[in-house]
Amino acid sequence: MTAAGATLTLARFSEAFLVLRAQDLGLALAWAPLVLVGMNAVFALVAWPAGRLADRLGPGGLLVAGTVALVAADLCLAFAGGLAALAAGVALWGLHMGLTQGLLAAMVAASAPADRRGTAFGVFNLACGAALLVASVLAGALWHYAGPPATFLRGRGARGRRDRRHALRGSVTGEDAGWSRCAASQAAASAAASGGLAR
Repeated sequence: MTAAGATLTLARFSEAFLVLRAQDLGLALAWAPLVLVGMNAVFALVAWPAGRLADRLGPGGLLVAGTVALVAADLCLAFAGGLAALAAGVALWGLHMGLTQGLLAAMVAASAPADRRGTAFGVFNLACGAALLVASVLAGALWHYAGPPATFLRGRGARGRRDRRHALRGSVTGEDAGWSRCAASQAAASAAASGGLAR
């Protein structure tokens, strides 16, 4: 589970690139925080219904849907010519986060022994953090040497290969009765933290 989560994270980079893309498209610096506010608003709104739906259908299909949303977000952001396309890309990015992040956390909780869940979350977040750092460094290099569109197109290609493969493997046995609550609370906490940073 940790390896799959890290691989998915390696195919994504920091949301700071959304702000950079907004400025590149002409959004005034004073309005730049609204990019993260909007992304996190969609994230928070989607997380709870996604957790409830995963209780009934399992997480695999939602993770695939989240991958599709992220590929669509990358395409919008890569080819955006104005703020309307930027807004669509940011909303799709938030949709991806809402469909996947809480589910991954719930899958870690469901797969780890009860007396090792704290360790499991620590290892999972360490691996994902390291993968995000690597992905963001690569994205920064692409931004500098090839331009913003190439950065998002690289993300789309990596996700198309990696996210779909790992999402199709994902499943939860249902042993954890609080599956949806775990998913929703983890995603909401992440959204609130990111929203606080944006402010």
